[in-house]
Amino acid sequence: MIADIEAAPALCRLSLATELRNLRAAAGLTASEVAKRLVWGASKMNRIETGENAVVEPAEVIALCELYGADPETRALLVGYATVTKTKKDWWQASEYRPVIPPGLKAYLGLEATATNLHTYASEFVPGLLQTESYVRVIHQRALQGLSAEVVDRLVAVRMTRQEALRRTENPLRYVAVINEAVLRRTVGDPAVMRGQLAHIAEVASSLPNVLVQVVPFRAGTHPGMNGPFVVLQFPERLLIRPIVYLENLADAWVIRRENDVAKYEGAFTELQAVALGPQESLSMVKEAIKEF
Repeated sequence: MIADIEAAPALCRLSLATELRNLRAAAGLTASEVAKRLVWGASKMNRIETGENAVVEPAEVIALCELYGADPETRALLVGYATVTKTKKDWWQASEYRPVIPPGLKAYLGLEATATNLHTYASEFVPGLLQTESYVRVIHQRALQGLSAEVVDRLVAVRMTRQEALRRTENPLRYVAVINEAVLRRTVGDPAVMRGQLAHIAEVASSLPNVLVQVVPFRAGTHPGMNGPFVVLQFPERLLIRPIVYLENLADAWVIRRENDVAKYEGAFTELQAVALGPQESLSMVKEAIKEF
């Protein structure tokens, strides 16, 4: 649909990636065959077909469309998508943010901005989309020591801007967060920071119909989330993009796309929801935890 060209660059990149993969499959070609014919590297093809290239050249799209035998209308639409990636920027590409966002997170932000559903399990920290500014600042100042005040300010701004996805007017992100009870009990910063943080979780969970928060209590015993935190993202049906998993640690961040591996995380999240308290019980636990600080 031509109207899609008015969408954000991140959505255009993923739409373009999906359409090009479908055209290639219909033409009976593999990605490596296409790369050889166009004298491209395999990594370039992979980035285009996964939507990871920040900018896609219209000339590259034209070359692919010619190779695949795309009809004029499809070609015009895809060139339009590519043009958006060249002429518009997603908010995280702004000069004040770009230097502090690592490549792994940068790729994730495009996926997060396009997702319709986000399921996250948090074992140590409050999930990013539920964090307060004070909580974020403490994390970056203490857990990631050595950062300058300017870098911390920019990182805080990035986190706060990401949270707008929960409150956007059109198609707000449907967000389900399963939180380990330890997240509620561990003091991050001083008591005032924790009181504000927990009150914020309670406010968001009770006021936004697109947000669901559940807590896994200590008494649940062993559970599928004990291997660590993770995020499962789901996308608009028309993009035909399968769900993906995002993982990160101190050294790196990466995306898992292999269907069997993603299915394991989806199953783990379903089990976590089953052992977690229900929404109202979880909200009560959050409110009770506030009294401890």
